[in-house]
Formats: sequence, structure tokens, C-alpha cells
Amino acid sequence: MYYQPLKLIMAAEAGLRRLNHSRLHGTVISANGLNLIVEGLSPWLQVGARLHLEPKAGPPVPVEIVGFQAGRATALAFAPLDGIAPGTQAVLAPPACLAVDDSWLGRVLDPLGQPIDGLGPLRQGANPRPIRAAPPDAGRRARLGPRLDLGVRALDAFATCRRGQRLGLFAASGVGKSTLLSMLAAGADCDVAVIALVGERGRELREFIEDDLGPVGLARSVVVCATSDSPPLMRREAAQAAMAIAEHFAEAGKQVLLLMDSVTRYAMALREIGLAAGEPPATRGYTPGVFAELPRLLERAGPRAEGCAGSITGLFTVLVEGDDHDEPVADAVRGILDGHVVLDRGIGERGRYPAVDVLRSLSRTVPGCQTPGEAGLMRRARAILALHADMADLVRLGAYRPGADPAVDEAIRLAPRIEAMLAQGKGERSSVAGAFAALAASLEDADGG
Repeated sequence: MYYQPLKLIMAAEAGLRRLNHSRLHGTVISANGLNLIVEGLSPWLQVGARLHLEPKAGPPVPVEIVGFQAGRATALAFAPLDGIAPGTQAVLAPPACLAVDDSWLGRVLDPLGQPIDGLGPLRQGANPRPIRAAPPDAGRRARLGPRLDLGVRALDAFATCRRGQRLGLFAASGVGKSTLLSMLAAGADCDVAVIALVGERGRELREFIEDDLGPVGLARSVVVCATSDSPPLMRREAAQAAMAIAEHFAEAGKQVLLLMDSVTRYAMALREIGLAAGEPPATRGYTPGVFAELPRLLERAGPRAEGCAGSITGLFTVLVEGDDHDEPVADAVRGILDGHVVLDRGIGERGRYPAVDVLRSLSRTVPGCQTPGEAGLMRRARAILALHADMADLVRLGAYRPGADPAVDEAIRLAPRIEAMLAQGKGERSSVAGAFAALAASLEDADGG
């Protein structure tokens, strides 16, 4: 038989072109709670693959494969399953990507990259990037940059931060985390702020954007939001999409501030997904996959590969249930990040905001970003506040006699001045140099001696 390679190649090319316009699809055979069982796509599926369900009425429903069993795929949906019935087609979709563009600054979007601010469609960038990505290789990763003005005196003086550092903000609900995040978004020395609101109350989105963030903060920010009523996949995706957007700007050489509220709700979404996929509950009901995913997400923040001028400075809020700072998620996150800031309800109840407990807050990079004089000021202020806290009950009860101990007398005199320095209005902006100058002024011994 005469062999005609050119004709065979042309026929193969025509076949491939036809294949590009065909659709690979399976079938929904059952739904149980959050779980969907899909069959018919096993040769092409993998964990993390996306499908679109096509009900007879209504828009397509995006779903993600989270596991396999006996040749059938287990999927979870990104939207309510209204209208999904046995026999609904499940069409294989492209991998999850975001085509981030610089014009996204000032916009509010959902985790799938759809605008939710009513300002029209988003312009799509030229290079789509995967939502899930590996962190930079540890051996080629750049070191932390110079110190960073966060714009909040309590943080700049007592938890001084460097570019590319990752800090955790640990607090119970209602202690001022959202207000502190808005101060950071508006006042920190960065080019771009990416804000991830994971599991927030729906009514709070506009309040945060219009009242807390304001036009100035929003102008240089991208906000990604998944409210508390969203399916767990959407809440998980909000954190990962925000990280992908931050990576886009950092790899373009920008200094990015990533604010995520909260890692705890991200972990809760992972727990729901893991339980639905059949993972066994472990510590306080969290599945083992939660503690595997946390470092995969958090390690993506930080300096980029050597030679890239951009970096991602991350501040991640952690909800501590019942003020228990040793609960599993808080403990795991504290071990991953480069420092922690504790917000204390008692300080807020006394009327001092931001309610940062400087004695329980720590930045692991302080030795590399403070001068000896600044470090001395910080140590002296910590000692004064610690002694004042120890003696507060005795002073309040009248059991301490002034003059009995010069150090206690100094603490009684100077601690209120330090507390006054730490108080800061939402519209105020500070710097590291300004914070230490204010701290030095508060420590001046004005006892009239």
C-alpha cells in the first residue's frame, strides 16, 4: 500500500481541529448533601479538575472534583445545586485560571473573577495564571527586604515589619480587626493592596469598602469577597484567588500588601470540603488536609524568586474561638508565619484602639530592621508596660505606697503615656521613624525632677 505521510498528517490535523470543538462530558448519577457523584469522565479527570453542570433550566453550575471511588468522581459545587437532577450533563472545563490585569485596581470581585461591584466587566489580562500555584523555590527565593512602614504606630514600634514578611493578626470577633485592616490598606507603604474577605457577613462588604477602606484605600486595592453563605469551595477559592492576584502584581515588580480576613474561615471551608470528600476528622473536627493546605497557601506570600523586585507582604487574621490562642488553626498558623500580633478585647473595652496587646505581639524580623537605639526604646517600653500590668491590681486597691519602688513609680507615671501613644484614629497615618519618635517622647521622664 502506498504510504502518503502528508495526507495522514493533514487528516490528523483536521481531526484535532474537530476535537477542539467537541465536548467531553459525563453524567451526574447522584447527589447527597454537598457531594455529587459523576461518571463517564474517568479517563480525563484528576483531583482539582473543573466541570460545568448543565441543568435543563438555569445557568451552568461550576463544580470541582475532590476525590474518586470505584471509578466514579466525587465533586463539590461552587453554587447552589437547584435544578441538578440525575442524568445532568457534566462537561469538562478548562483548568482554574485568572487573567489578572492592572485595571483590576479599585474593583471588587468574587473568587471566580466575576465583578460584584456593578461597575461592568473586568478587562482580561494577556497571561492567565493558575489559581493554585507552588511557592517560589526555597533555594532561589530572595531574602526579606528593608523595613516597611505599616502606618500603625503600635505595629511599627513593637512589631516592626520588613517587605515580604508574613504577620498574623490574632483576635476574637468584634475587637477591631476590620478597622485595623482598613488602616493598613490605606496607610501602609505599598504599591498595591489585595484584600481577601473570606466568609464575611454579606452586609459588611459595602460597610468595609465605603466606610473603612474609603475611596483612597480602594483606589490601590483589589478586593476578593466570598460571603458566609457561599459554598465552601467559594470561600476556599477566595483566599487562593487573592493570592494569585497578589502574585501577578508582585511578579511585575510591585510591592504588594496582602490582607486576608480570615485564615480561620479558610480553614473551616477546607474542613467542610475534606469531610464531604470522606476525610476523617482529627483535631477538633479539622481534617488532616487542612493542616497540609495551610502552609501551601501561606508560603506563597513573601519575597519572590531572586532577581524579582516585587514581594508580597502578608497580614492574615486568625479568629481565636473563646480567646483560646492555642486552638489548632491559631497554633498551626503561628508556627508558619514570621510573627504574630494579638488584639485584646480588654484593651478595646478600655477605649484604646487599635487594641494591640504589644506585650503578646512579636515580629521575628525585629533584630534585622531596628537600630540599636530603637531596639532599646522598645525593650524599655515593654518592661514598663509589663511592670505596670503586674502592679495594676495593687495600685488599684491602694496596697502600693508611692516611693516604695522607683521602678514601679516610673511605670505608674509612664505607662499611661505609652498607652496614649499607641492609640491611633482610623484616619491617622504613621511611619516607623515617626512611631519611634513618639515612643521616645512618651518615655521622657517628665516627673518634674
